[in-house]
Amino acid sequence: MAAKEKKGLGTGLGVLFGADEFDDEAEQLTLPISKVEPRSEQPREYFDQEALEALADSIRQYGLIQPITVRKLDSGYYQIIAGERRWRASRLAGLTEVPVRVIEADDRRTAELALVENLQREDLNPIEEAKGYKLLIEEYGLTQEDAARSVGRSRPAVTNAMRLLMLTPLVMEMVEKGKLSAGHARAILSVSEPSKQLAAANEIIKKNYSVRKAEQLAARIAREPRQAPEESGEISVDYAAEISNELSKKLGRKVKLIDGKRNGKIEIEFYGADDREALIEKLLKL
Repeated sequence: MAAKEKKGLGTGLGVLFGADEFDDEAEQLTLPISKVEPRSEQPREYFDQEALEALADSIRQYGLIQPITVRKLDSGYYQIIAGERRWRASRLAGLTEVPVRVIEADDRRTAELALVENLQREDLNPIEEAKGYKLLIEEYGLTQEDAARSVGRSRPAVTNAMRLLMLTPLVMEMVEKGKLSAGHARAILSVSEPSKQLAAANEIIKKNYSVRKAEQLAARIAREPRQAPEESGEISVDYAAEISNELSKKLGRKVKLIDGKRNGKIEIEFYGADDREALIEKLLKL
């Protein structure tokens, strides 16, 4: 049962950020960790495993000091708005209960708050940021101007960020993992063939090109004639990466599609027995 501590109503970003992050504007509870679940549309998709383990060690020693911000669902579960990294680390640490801050938010407001929270903390990589803007625009009917205003960004900044979603999936993954900067990635957007774009990205990383040098490389490749695609029975690496990303977004956890010449497998990450059962239940409903 949830242990009730104090109650209030959170209406703005003050319930998430700033010196008053632990103020009385939200209901604060201690909940079973099994009653708290992540959003499938969470902007942040990549979590560094080593960093999670380090945070889990800290939580084992000191406990979870900063509550997770959630909203209550009709199902009786609580959905994470801010703090999925802390939730994941708490599971790794073996916690059975976590402190939470419950605020009232509809789907659109939840998406805005989740994106702003990550932007404020600089927790998002450029691809996750771009996907967050895309969600606000496509799912909730915002214009780029509206989306920019709702998260405190300029419209050109949002437009420029979303251009990264035109990259081939493997190059997007390089940006997500910090191997390729957003500036370098935008420089090779003019390379439309996925294989050539991937080759350009690898050359930029290997030779440590400046953005200017990357632009020159892209211009040279763009002038080359297109190659006819080779037929193969195997799934392309670009397709595998794209499907893995889509499944990860759908299930709210890391998914990896591994394809071989004769067979393959799909790996789905889970955290402990409770999370395993929740995952199985979700898969059975698909």
